[in-house]
Amino acid sequence: MSLIDLSKQVALGVDIGGTNTKFGIVNHRGEVLDKGNLKTDAYDKVEDFIDALYEHVYPLMEKHGAEKHFDGIGVGAPNANYYKGTIELAPNLPWKGVIPFAELMTAKFNLPCTVTNDANAAALGEMLFGAARGMKDFIMITLGTGVGSGIIANGNLIYGHDGFAGELGHTIVKPGGRKHWSTGSEGSLEAYASATGITITAKKMRAEFPESMLNQYPEDEINSKTVYECAMKEDPIAIEVFRYTGQKLGEALANFVMFSSPEAILLFGGVIKAGDFILKPAKLHMERNLLPIFRNKVKLVFSELDEADAAILGASALVWEK
Repeated sequence: MSLIDLSKQVALGVDIGGTNTKFGIVNHRGEVLDKGNLKTDAYDKVEDFIDALYEHVYPLMEKHGAEKHFDGIGVGAPNANYYKGTIELAPNLPWKGVIPFAELMTAKFNLPCTVTNDANAAALGEMLFGAARGMKDFIMITLGTGVGSGIIANGNLIYGHDGFAGELGHTIVKPGGRKHWSTGSEGSLEAYASATGITITAKKMRAEFPESMLNQYPEDEINSKTVYECAMKEDPIAIEVFRYTGQKLGEALANFVMFSSPEAILLFGGVIKAGDFILKPAKLHMERNLLPIFRNKVKLVFSELDEADAAILGASALVWEK
């Protein structure tokens, strides 16, 4: 029996977003050997999208194929069902209904394909290649335009009975609170701790405090980046925007800790560029709301994955997680 040469085994990782799709060829060490992207929203039919993806990817597979063995394809996508291999009712994708995505990919590429939602993929990538290496219990929270999450317990990703477990961003942190712009729910974590939520908070606070540096910007330029710029210039209102955001995040994290008792919570995404402005209040309010048995046990850390490649690494991890 011949030994398997892991150095020659690679996976194709695909991250599908509402606007752009990223893809890359990844080896077992988490090195992205080649990568590219294409526009998701340029294709009204999923079959046309997969054909275009194949045309982009095939030259890269040919380039590496002579010396590498492709183990499969991993796909991170909104509303992806790991069990069924489907993308279901994704509101921000051009393809409506239930799409048998893994089946279509396998038919086109002649490789096994596994799908899950993008936050679950990020958690797997962190476990194989990032700050969660060696951990069997942790929660990944992605803080971007929205708030996603992936829960690892006892070394396994929690999918739930239908494949959609882990929507922590849509848990309610303030009953009757801020109305979500898409779901209509009131007081969800995503409505406060996402980049979109930070923008809403900043616009509200700057209206109440005319002296804030935030009022130097036009309405359409207020976002998490401009809030950070003002916070770095010691504007107290900008700092308060992040403190309030961190408080809401920390209160939610306390609930998550008491649910699965993780070793760590990993934070990832554009919002974490705010650093201690958001991390310190998040840690403070997490610890404040925990039962004594859970206090000072859970590390709150930033992801170690390169943001540009994290989605590709996470998707490729699906191929090897089993």
